[in-house]
Amino acid sequence: MKERIAIIDGLRTPIAKAGGKLKKIQAESLGAHIVQELVLRVGIPYSEYDEVIMGNVAQPGHSANVARVIALKAGFADSTMAYTVNRNCASGMESITSGAEKIAAGTGDIYLCGGVESMSNIPLLFGDDMRIFFEQLFVSKTIGQKLAVFSHFRPRHLKPVIGLMQGLTDPISGMLMGSTAEILAQDFGISREEQDVFALASHQKAEIAREKGIFSQEIAPIVYDASRGKIMEHDDGIRYGQTMKALGKLRPFFDKKNGTVTAGNSSQISDAAAAVVLMSENKAKEMGLEPLGFLRDFSYAGLDPKRMGLGPLYATSKLFNQTKINLKDIELIELNEAFAVQVMANQRAFASKFYAKKYLDRSSALGEIDESILNVNGGGVALGHPVGMTGTRLVIHTLKELRRQNKQTGLATLCIGGGQGASLLLEVV
Repeated sequence: MKERIAIIDGLRTPIAKAGGKLKKIQAESLGAHIVQELVLRVGIPYSEYDEVIMGNVAQPGHSANVARVIALKAGFADSTMAYTVNRNCASGMESITSGAEKIAAGTGDIYLCGGVESMSNIPLLFGDDMRIFFEQLFVSKTIGQKLAVFSHFRPRHLKPVIGLMQGLTDPISGMLMGSTAEILAQDFGISREEQDVFALASHQKAEIAREKGIFSQEIAPIVYDASRGKIMEHDDGIRYGQTMKALGKLRPFFDKKNGTVTAGNSSQISDAAAAVVLMSENKAKEMGLEPLGFLRDFSYAGLDPKRMGLGPLYATSKLFNQTKINLKDIELIELNEAFAVQVMANQRAFASKFYAKKYLDRSSALGEIDESILNVNGGGVALGHPVGMTGTRLVIHTLKELRRQNKQTGLATLCIGGGQGASLLLEVV
């Protein structure tokens, strides 16, 4: 990128466990809440924004192009354009990089970008048998025809297709995301106990961060029960006092006989929204604004869908090639914890000369990730992973943590269901 993109500020809602406090708030309302709050805090008039771009994976049937619905509900004028992007788990990053590309191309000056997911409201669907039944019923004109259709109805037709499970299944490999994590556990010889140790650390780090008020610096509270005056101010997935004993009691979820991946060492299914304000570095100077930080460059990469968890390895390798920097230049890393084993596999692959030569066309390994700079406040295992929102959260948290630690350069990266990876190079000065 010829010019850095200024990220003026960013906010997110608390992350709620699916089926919990935010279950009655649909994606468009979650998104509108955080977008409106961010616009008011930044102080730039609605009329000066060129467009709203939001990432979302499970598009609500009642809110097609949910970004447009969010924009209007948040207070933008009818004339403000908006569109939705979907790159699975990187949708919240895709919105930011799409806005960055538009700014770089001179299409506009100021963009509101973010991500939202209400995994609580991913619907149950009817299967083909029920669909065909309804189709035949609707075209039947006489009572006799309708009765004939009803005579073929069977209770099994009511068996639902679980939208969430369908969305978390890769249609190419036919594998659930958790099953791809099991492949990484086998590839790298990562044990169940090692994964549980990682999961425990995620909860412990997140617990400390919440107690210090670190997450509160990026959260805009949200009313979830107006009739009772109930407000959600904190993420509710963190398990206080988590122990190895408790984690050890959980059975493998994806491979019940020989598996190692459990609900305890996987990211939680969650609801949340996040947003940032983007403009060019020169535009920020012109307006007299001090940005939260800058997007220096970014990269996306593709890989084997069965090993989609290694996406950060591939995307970061491309990013380093583009920018001519290396792992030693990175002072803070946020690598999304889709699964504990997935982060651990990336750590081992980053340090592997074999992987570098065979898969990345590099003569040497990317390097060993210093654990003291990796997910310093916990991650998706403890906080949750609202798929369309997580990418934006990673960017906000990386920049705010860089500022807290008085550091300059950070990497926000994640794996993407279907076999992709995303990596963003972020700076604060």
